[in-house]
Amino acid sequence: MEALAARLSHLDTEAEGAIRVVMFYDTLMRRRADLPALARSSAALAECVAGIRLHGTGEEIRAAPDGRQAAAPPSPASSTAPIVLDEEEIGAVWLERPGPPGRLDELLLDRFAIAAAAVVERYGPARTTMADPALIELVISSGSDEAARARALRLLGFPANSPLHVVAVRSPLPLDRVGGLICPSRPVKAAPLGGVGVLLATTVDPARFPAGVQAGVAAAGGPEVSWRQARTALRFTTADRPVVHYDELGALALLAEVPPDAARGNADVAAVACLAGDPDDLRTLEAYCDAGSLRRAADLLHLHHSSVARRLGQIGGRLGFELSEPAGLVRARLALTAWRLLEDG
Repeated sequence: MEALAARLSHLDTEAEGAIRVVMFYDTLMRRRADLPALARSSAALAECVAGIRLHGTGEEIRAAPDGRQAAAPPSPASSTAPIVLDEEEIGAVWLERPGPPGRLDELLLDRFAIAAAAVVERYGPARTTMADPALIELVISSGSDEAARARALRLLGFPANSPLHVVAVRSPLPLDRVGGLICPSRPVKAAPLGGVGVLLATTVDPARFPAGVQAGVAAAGGPEVSWRQARTALRFTTADRPVVHYDELGALALLAEVPPDAARGNADVAAVACLAGDPDDLRTLEAYCDAGSLRRAADLLHLHHSSVARRLGQIGGRLGFELSEPAGLVRARLALTAWRLLEDG
């Protein structure tokens, strides 16, 4: 490597500098430098303040070129690079150079980020959110014994006897992003399993689920029971109710236990299935069942209550019972929920 650098130095001083940057970080990694040492060395090499931040722990290190902790407040970063581990962005490195970035800053930051990822992988303190699906399955499977489950939780980084919440999700967003939002204090682990996203977290903030994500949140209990509850709650989610807690379902959870053939053979469910061919009628019925009253349904649909009343009269005729009656509303809710579960299953 030294001989190559010497040869390149006769041809291109920038190429020589690039080789020396690579060698510099290779040496730091061979010497197993920790994150503070990595920040100090990078600041000395760049001759400006260098910083490291880990998303999972919130840890931030800023070092000045003289090796001391950089003074606060920080200057704006002149250039940054993500720290990536197992295809997940777990943090960032940056330089606070007065004026424009230097010619080798991009390369320096690239090697800085690679070295930081290697340190995190070797020592911590941050781990990726995405986990081995096999370990997640060991935790939530009913076929796992307690020893295997405890070992899997330990390997996933959950302290012994710590609270564990299980969430089933369908998400257009990456699972690691969803996990980081609902459990910012960590630890939280995620993996896809059987077409559904699994989140294991020490805490869950339901208000932090991003738009477009549907989630079933289990009640307290063992991981295997919680996973069954989370999947059941997920089946009850809708566009208007994207997050469902199992313990809020009450007796409605029993509908998930109804055999599909029995549900399809029910006259009310079959009538709702026919009704679903008309999106306007289905939306009207959903709004009425969710709202529980004509006027509130009209508000949800942004229609005059007389128009909604006319639609509900026609829908009741197709269903074969009067929706304005309390018993009719109960039947419609049960039939609509059973049909949704069939569609989801």
